[in-house]
Amino acid sequence: MRKILYILYQPYKWLFFFPFIAFNTILFALLAVFFSIVINQKTGSFIGGALWSKINTIFTPMIISIKGKQHIKKNTSYIIIANHKSYWDIFAIYGWLGLDIKWVMKKELRKIPGVGFGSAKVGHIFIDRSNRKNAIDSINEAKNKLINGTSVVFFPEGTRSKTGEMGIFKKGAFKLAIDLGLPILPITIIGTQNILPPGTINLLPGKIKMNIHSPINTSMYNDENLSELIEKSKHVIKSGLII
Repeated sequence: MRKILYILYQPYKWLFFFPFIAFNTILFALLAVFFSIVINQKTGSFIGGALWSKINTIFTPMIISIKGKQHIKKNTSYIIIANHKSYWDIFAIYGWLGLDIKWVMKKELRKIPGVGFGSAKVGHIFIDRSNRKNAIDSINEAKNKLINGTSVVFFPEGTRSKTGEMGIFKKGAFKLAIDLGLPILPITIIGTQNILPPGTINLLPGKIKMNIHSPINTSMYNDENLSELIEKSKHVIKSGLII
């Protein structure tokens, strides 16, 4: 049955969806820039990010089941962390989490037409992982944005998992959470690797789950027990993969 669906989906994917997403990415990037300048970055981020993501998930189509939204408190800023299996993780978080968020993104994404330009204008943070000083400067830039309920999203693995297993968590998100005294909001995403597997263009419709866990208080952690916070956060996300 899946093979039949795959064959039937191909004309839609190539003739409609890929041209559609290419067009709307540029369009919504321009809208994000316009509304960021005319109104504010939060409005630009919503229109050019959250609305863009929702439209593209609907037209994939990707059906999302969300659990744990009650754990999010209004006007609270979080360091959001999630496992990463597909580019469609971004659509899930940006479109359906319901928070004003900034992304920490690898610098290479800045070169994508529409995405890079729009992301920079709405205040997302690009990191050059090959240059430690530039990476630190980017993290310090993020500190100034996390107020009044604006949160920042990290994929602490740093890249998409190609095996389905979670990789090693990098320290940046957790160090920032400790420095700012902000809670960590762990999120488990299940199923996006079936929508768009990493390293492929084998896009297919499907269903995913997004589990939002209880925030982790970081007030009892410091540089000396940072590894404990990382392991605890990783364990929480991993626990959500058990279905």
